Amino acid sequence: MIEARHLRVLRAVATTGSFSAAGRELGCTQPAVSQQMKALEASVGTPLLVRGGREMRLTQAGQTLVRHAAGILAGLTAAEEEVAAIAGLRAGRVRLVSFPSGSSTLVPTALAALRAAHPGTRVSLEEAEPPQSVRLLREGDCDLALAFRYEGATGGQEGEWDDLVVRPLLSDRLVALVPERHRLAHAPSVAIGDLAREPWIAGCPRCRGQLVEVCESAGFTPRIDFATDDYPAVVGLVGAGLGVAVLPQLAIESVRPRGARTVTLEPAVRREIVALTLPDLAQVPAVAATLEQLARAASR
Repeated sequence: MIEARHLRVLRAVATTGSFSAAGRELGCTQPAVSQQMKALEASVGTPLLVRGGREMRLTQAGQTLVRHAAGILAGLTAAEEEVAAIAGLRAGRVRLVSFPSGSSTLVPTALAALRAAHPGTRVSLEEAEPPQSVRLLREGDCDLALAFRYEGATGGQEGEWDDLVVRPLLSDRLVALVPERHRLAHAPSVAIGDLAREPWIAGCPRCRGQLVEVCESAGFTPRIDFATDDYPAVVGLVGAGLGVAVLPQLAIESVRPRGARTVTLEPAVRREIVALTLPDLAQVPAVAATLEQLARAASR
């Protein structure tokens, strides 16, 4: 295998015309240059230099290798500089996937702080709910996933992140959302069973599953009239008096609930918000910096 250090020696010998001059240019001794040239010739299996008295010339193989060496060494130098820039956060790219309420609350604050601290780092954003976002991470389609799971939930959520680096961000409490003229609109709190006879507006598949699980634990099965992944649509449907809903507090922060009121849900139901990445990606400076800014945004 041809080594870059041997190519540098070959170029120096070809440029200067002697081992001693090449050694002076490279800052090493003449014997060291001779030894590296012998190692290069051994690795390619053919002579690269013809030595005659004080004169030295390249063989055809040597000329060919010198011609290619220029491009190879230039490419290596460019690669080294680019990697150094990424490692120093002067450059870099992070592909982030987030669920919608995270995209509208945590992500903007985190990315604004990241850009201010490291303007050379670029972050792309796509939206996906878990478990799809986690699948994108494992398949290499993103570097970082903002995800959630419900505390105490069943249905295969236990251990689903065991192979990933998990950065806990916050615990997001769910609240009941009712029309502003609803009989419970001004109640200090409600139990999920108080809404048993209401029509329901449900969210994403994971949220719908959690809603059904919580309601069934309270002794009833919710009548879901509408289902949508769009939180403003949920708020609009509730505000129009078409049903009730349970939404994460984080979602309420990003939507103005016109025609609807939030009521504290008792006992508390929470979802765990986390940032996920792969173990190797966690060592990449740009990914680590993005994780840190997401954690800071969540603590505010």
